[in-house]
Amino acid sequence: MFHQLTNAQIAIAVIVLVVVFIVVGDYFRRRKAKTTVFRNRFGTEYDRAVQVHGSSEMAEANLAFRENRVHAMKIHELGVTERERFVTQWQILQSRFVDHPEASVTEADDLIAALLEAKGYPKASFDDRAADVSVLHPRIMENYRAAHAIAVRPYRGETSTETLRTALTQFRAIFDEILQPDFLHQQGSVA
Repeated sequence: MFHQLTNAQIAIAVIVLVVVFIVVGDYFRRRKAKTTVFRNRFGTEYDRAVQVHGSSEMAEANLAFRENRVHAMKIHELGVTERERFVTQWQILQSRFVDHPEASVTEADDLIAALLEAKGYPKASFDDRAADVSVLHPRIMENYRAAHAIAVRPYRGETSTETLRTALTQFRAIFDEILQPDFLHQQGSVA
């Protein structure tokens, strides 16, 4: 059968194969570049999304959806008075930690949620709120999830003071990060 192919047919077959290899190679190069951008942008949140969604393609689609959703929100900076009110609330709850560590951690979790709502994030379940926050603040997500898990842990009476102190410290870092101007966080956007 091959002996009946003309030189022209062989040349066309070779050209078609070369084009297919180029297209396939370009596809994989673009996929890798896109994955690298998402991985650099979201850090550990990217890895978590891959684990939750089962593949990098599904995770990247979810992360892109998150970005589009958050960019459509009316996230805004706090006014000076509102900002000072939140800082004062934080200082009060932090000062109560020594006498009421569990209550302080719960209040810190609630204060973060209130701060996010004040900035324009929708009132939502923790998982939805965390997904939204991950767009502008991906580097705090691991600590946010860990601190929240301690704040809502049943039977917290069994939680050590050191664990509660760690959660409060994590919440403080999250609080400080969220108070920063959002334009500092929007520079790495993938969308």
